Formats: sequence, structure tokens, C-alpha cells
Amino acid sequence: QVQLAESGGGLVQAGGSLRLSCAASEATFSRYVMGWFRQAPGKEREFAAAITQSGRRTSYADSVKGRFTISRDNAKNTVYLQMNSLKPEDTAVYYCAASHTVGVRSTTTEYDYWGQGTQVTVSS
Repeated sequence: QVQLAESGGGLVQAGGSLRLSCAASEATFSRYVMGWFRQAPGKEREFAAAITQSGRRTSYADSVKGRFTISRDNAKNTVYLQMNSLKPEDTAVYYCAASHTVGVRSTTTEYDYWGQGTQVTVSS
């Protein structure tokens, strides 16, 4: 199975930006739909963004649409989440995930592999 490792989290002021990266361990990375999820303390893990294998289709949660951009570089086995105009409510642990299914997916049960997560904290 593919191993996923997130990086790029940290502390940022409201209105600032961060770019998260998720590096995959194998060359079959291009076979997977990739997604980003986030989980705040005491809350369920929620969908943020997803991208198809080729990168030709993307999907975003309403809460992040227009502010976040998901992209991938299959040659580098890496998926990215560019986060702009960050808000305190974006504070969460962010996870990347891989799915064997076709098309963009927005539920946790549709993903097969998960990273360990990276903390994003947005201060007021």
C-alpha cells in the first residue's frame, strides 16, 4: 500500500497563506484519486478538496472554495493544497488520502490510505 506523508503545516495569522504537501511512497501514485480532509478538535473529519488521477477534475467543500487550490505532480508523487485567505475556523489537522475509486470523492469511507496529518493553526 502507498505511504503518505504530509508537511507544510504551521502557525499563520488570519488572512495569511500556507502550502501543504503530501508525498507518496510509490510510483503508482498516479493511479489514485487524492483528497485533503481536515479535523478540528471535537469535530468529525471533513472533506476539503479532491483531485482526479490526471488532475483534470477537482472538487472543493463550500467552506474552502475560492480560497484553497488542490494540485498534483505525478512525476514527483506529490499532491498539494494551497491555502489562501486563511481563517481561524480553518484550524485543524489536515490529512491527505488516496482512493482506488474513479472520479472525485468526498467521504472518508471512499479513501483507502491516509497520512499522519499536519497541524494548521490560524490565529486571529
